[in-house]
Amino acid sequence: MVPPQAWRTPLVWLAFLLAHAWVARVGLVVWDWTLGDLGLYRWWAYMAFVDGNWPVLDYEWVYPAGAIVPMLVAGFAGLADGGQYPLAWLALVSVLNAVAVALLLRRPHGRVAALWFVAFIALLGPAGLGRLDGFVAPLTVVALLVALSRPRLSAALLTASAWVKVAPGAAVLPLVLAARRPVRDVVVPALAVCVVVVGTVVALGGGANVLSFVTAQGQRDLQIESILATPFMVAGLWSTQVVRGYDDKIFTFEITAPGARAVADAATPALLVAVLAVTVLLWRLRRRAGEQLWTDTAMRADFVVRGAFVLTLVLLVMNKVGSPQFVAWLAPAVAVALALGLPRWGVTAWGVLAVAGATQLAYPWMYDNIVDGVPGPTFLLAGRNLAVVALLAVAVRQLVRLPAPEEDAGADEGASAAGEGPAADGSGAVRGEPGEQVGARAAVVDGGVG
Repeated sequence: MVPPQAWRTPLVWLAFLLAHAWVARVGLVVWDWTLGDLGLYRWWAYMAFVDGNWPVLDYEWVYPAGAIVPMLVAGFAGLADGGQYPLAWLALVSVLNAVAVALLLRRPHGRVAALWFVAFIALLGPAGLGRLDGFVAPLTVVALLVALSRPRLSAALLTASAWVKVAPGAAVLPLVLAARRPVRDVVVPALAVCVVVVGTVVALGGGANVLSFVTAQGQRDLQIESILATPFMVAGLWSTQVVRGYDDKIFTFEITAPGARAVADAATPALLVAVLAVTVLLWRLRRRAGEQLWTDTAMRADFVVRGAFVLTLVLLVMNKVGSPQFVAWLAPAVAVALALGLPRWGVTAWGVLAVAGATQLAYPWMYDNIVDGVPGPTFLLAGRNLAVVALLAVAVRQLVRLPAPEEDAGADEGASAAGEGPAADGSGAVRGEPGEQVGARAAVVDGGVG
């Protein structure tokens, strides 16, 4: 008789195929406008490849310079309007997701992490797969998995991803603090990637626009999905002073209301202050841990992964844009934490899945109602946003309680072998096979920061 465990990996891949097929159907058939950004990607790629009018090189762009690379890669399936570009993009992101899942499965708790990651993809829906954020998410999974054993490769991959979409760059900060040789193993590889990207752009005549993805955001109003817009969205259910309007230059719905412009103007400096505050917190935690951070590789792994997660949440909470696809930023750290069997991630894992599901309900299923100010869908969006803030509070609290060696061992010993998935008791210990429990700490040690 074939043991039940032998079927579990094939079931992961079956779930993977079903999740991607479901998301593709929602994006291509049920709500075809949800993949509208792919039309822009195709157009930018067409203008660059066919007309020779390159973003960043020839005009300011809302994305970092590296974002044109995946757009061009998907364009090899054809750049004609109405062609196969959306399918090519979905296939490209699906292949990257498959690589991430395959690497997660190599860890003792890999089936837990892989199933969680697949569930996240299905719950977030087309906003996850059909955007640049979906492209960099699996790359960030890979970078965090190798961050602990190959920090130079991880730093280079995170930096390259950040030149496509900024969020992956957040993981570089805790990686710098956790590396024994931070300059050689993290700073130099990251700077090398930046030199290649910036040097290429400057050499091709686009030096004036290399940072336009930062400056182009300056005059934006609060996007209706953003967490900062939540009070205005709720107030708009009763007040006629709150207007949800469409910006046809950046193709988003934004808030116009008394005080909204001031919040939007304050968002960027507040975000920078928040990132600086978390960086200082990470530095203090690193000093407090002392030599223990070098002797306990599980602690070091948790420091890097949870530090990256906190910084990513800050980027989400303090962002005046707040597009639905930004939720994809949350998946890599959680998936890697589950794969490594790190303790106290259970509540976070379930919370992120709930946020992903609520995000898909809000966009695309209830988006028209949210734009129209219907109370139920608006409160759903507000609840989703409050849940993200709660995730940040929990993540900061857990970050300042870095697991000691005996605490981590206790979590391993106490993990049940009865089933798989985030612990129902909220401890964060990941349950799995008896053999997985024995090998969990070995897997983290194997991935210790170099």
